[in-house]
Amino acid sequence: MGVDPGTQIMGYAVIEVRGQHVKVLQYDVINMKALGTNHAVKLKRIFTRMLELIDEFLPDELAIEAPFYGVNVQSMLKLGRAQGVAIAACLSRDIPFVEYAPTKVKQAVTGSGSADKEQVARMLRQTLELPPIEEAPKFLDATDALAVALCHHYQQGNNVKAGSKSWGKFLEDNPGRTLGTTTVKKAARPK
Repeated sequence: MGVDPGTQIMGYAVIEVRGQHVKVLQYDVINMKALGTNHAVKLKRIFTRMLELIDEFLPDELAIEAPFYGVNVQSMLKLGRAQGVAIAACLSRDIPFVEYAPTKVKQAVTGSGSADKEQVARMLRQTLELPPIEEAPKFLDATDALAVALCHHYQQGNNVKAGSKSWGKFLEDNPGRTLGTTTVKKAARPK
């Protein structure tokens, strides 16, 4: 599952991967413009809708775009809260997450870390053979979320799989890097 966090519109996408074949199950937005200016109500809506999507699609992992650093600190705080609530919804269902920088996502999908939303959407339509979207401006957040999910799929060979960072897994994968049992002698204290 891919998420492009937002406080007015949050994009989400769910893909199914079998080998190298990617099937788009759903991509859309959570539109919170009608909820007014109450940020807490918007955060609750994000959490509730994320849980609905998780329960419907049962994703294995969440890939989420990291907030970019902007000039407006208040906007950054709100965006970070929206991202945190989406992550919390996944964690409440024991779904691991991976975070990607916006430039990493754009680079993975278009080949350019400075691509705009329209370029990302065009490349996704071409790569995934998606039908043209009638309401393009509305769906640019949805295609951004789809790009995050696809970026995560592309990175699977390059990243440690989400949720697999544990000492037990490390020891299992690296038996030659353990020291085993050692005896440590205490150094004599100087007199």
